[in-house]
Amino acid sequence: MTTQPLNSLDIRLLRYFVVVAEENNMSRAAQRLFMSQPPLSRHIRQLEVRLGVTLFTRHSRGLSLTEDGLRVLEMVRPLLTLQDTTYLALSQLAKADGQGLRLGLSTAFEQGIFASFESHLVERVETLHIVRHASTELVRQVRRGKLDAALVALPLETAGVTVTDLPWHEPLIAALPASWPEAAEKSLSLRTLNHRPLFWFKRERNPAFFDYTHQIFRRAGYSPACIEEPLEHDVLLARIAHGDGLSILPASFAAIQRQGVTFCPLNGCDLRINTGLVISPGQEDRLKWLPALIKSLLPANQNEFISPSLSIPHLPQ
Repeated sequence: MTTQPLNSLDIRLLRYFVVVAEENNMSRAAQRLFMSQPPLSRHIRQLEVRLGVTLFTRHSRGLSLTEDGLRVLEMVRPLLTLQDTTYLALSQLAKADGQGLRLGLSTAFEQGIFASFESHLVERVETLHIVRHASTELVRQVRRGKLDAALVALPLETAGVTVTDLPWHEPLIAALPASWPEAAEKSLSLRTLNHRPLFWFKRERNPAFFDYTHQIFRRAGYSPACIEEPLEHDVLLARIAHGDGLSILPASFAAIQRQGVTFCPLNGCDLRINTGLVISPGQEDRLKWLPALIKSLLPANQNEFISPSLSIPHLPQ
């Protein structure tokens, strides 16, 4: 371990670490960071040496956070969030740039679906600030004028903002512990999972989406015993891999291929998540180019981000 003090630690290394932890895959993380894989791998090894811990377990399917890695992730996320908030506040001190864009991206989706869109915006927009958060929080920030626009998951309460429906949508699939017998099935019905605990969110976090899903649950005869869902997807997948319960996630998360977690399509129900663009009041004319750009750059269908081993039926528009 180096003798360099930790207070001189390059904060970029911490941000690289968080992206790798979110993706559990060095190649996808490098794509998100617009860099090649070898230097990213070197940066992660450098961070491990600086901290004196092993952050990831390497295996044939990708990466998994170690116990030390999970602890480091919990410690650095507030720091990076504070940095983003500080930069946003400082930028608002200056005169607003007519070519600037403060954009939110919903963490309800696996972030790889936004890669092409983000890359294009970097070239087009003079000043780009991106915030990643839950859809409900993004709508609040758009409503208050802290963000110009946001890509969010629907259904969602969107009073006070302008909403444009987008063609991108995903089916919801089951994320199961690989140790469960159900993980060997090619597809499952919700009813067959009634005896298994479900990681799920409280209604106050997103009433519109909660009511939508539970209406479908009732029609399918699904009455799960719910346990509180961790806020971070990497922690959720770690709990699933441990065998604590299952979750129901957008199909693009199957690209993560977390060791100990099996993704399985759900049949007999139309559980899906849709996408919308919300724009802050008064910004509609300035950003009238944005909906068309998003529609042209989002993937044509969800199968581009789903493991080839999954057979996901096409959902109607």
